[in-house]
Amino acid sequence: MGNTALVTGASSGIGAELARLHAAKGGDLVLVARRESPLNELKSELENAYGIKATVIVADLAQPNSADNIFSATEAAGIQIDILINNAGFGGHGKFHERDLVKDQAMMQVNMVSLVNLTHLYLQGMVSRNSGKILHVASTAGFLPGPLQAVYYATKAFVVSFSQAIAQELSDTNVTSTALCPGAVATGFVAAGNLEGNSMWDNAASPKSVAECGYNAMMKGDLVKINEPSLSFMLNWVVPFLPRKTRLKMSQKTMEKNK
Repeated sequence: MGNTALVTGASSGIGAELARLHAAKGGDLVLVARRESPLNELKSELENAYGIKATVIVADLAQPNSADNIFSATEAAGIQIDILINNAGFGGHGKFHERDLVKDQAMMQVNMVSLVNLTHLYLQGMVSRNSGKILHVASTAGFLPGPLQAVYYATKAFVVSFSQAIAQELSDTNVTSTALCPGAVATGFVAAGNLEGNSMWDNAASPKSVAECGYNAMMKGDLVKINEPSLSFMLNWVVPFLPRKTRLKMSQKTMEKNK
């Protein structure tokens, strides 16, 4: 298996930490995000620290043609992608009918459509080589509906389902698909999603710890990985047995702002 990883949303947070982990293990990188300056800074940091090769691709995954453009860029550069890390994503707070539909459409494009497109484009090469790994950064939000973040939770449920389905389709190959489902993480997600004042993030995990959890799960070929054992227990063994209306009320309560 080759050792070049493409990471979306690589300019900060979990994406940047995943890139650092891969570089520390001697792997080359394709760094993808909207902001060129932090990508170039990360490229310099990793190349100087680990002697690897990092390629920067500036792309906005909210644009419908972004996945095709990224794939064309790596093909033109002769870069074989051995590991695909679909990390880019964002959320947004508020009642669905009061939110800007254009923002939610962009969220669906980034969190689902571009993720699917990138996976389809790079997966074909992995299957033909009978080698490859895919990590989809989903969320514990994917395990239940999310009042006040209705579209975000739904997009992550899609990712969790999609990742497992293709993992099964690939079970007779040496290609794996893993869904990383972290709880609250201390990244720019809170500010970007207008989630300030929500106590859920008071004890958020560090991006580095989540990246390590996800990277290790990907390398082992795990189906789904939740970074916190207590959350894993709740979501797998308690929440599914609660009445639906209780689950919905509980989910909404976690998203209410209390500061």
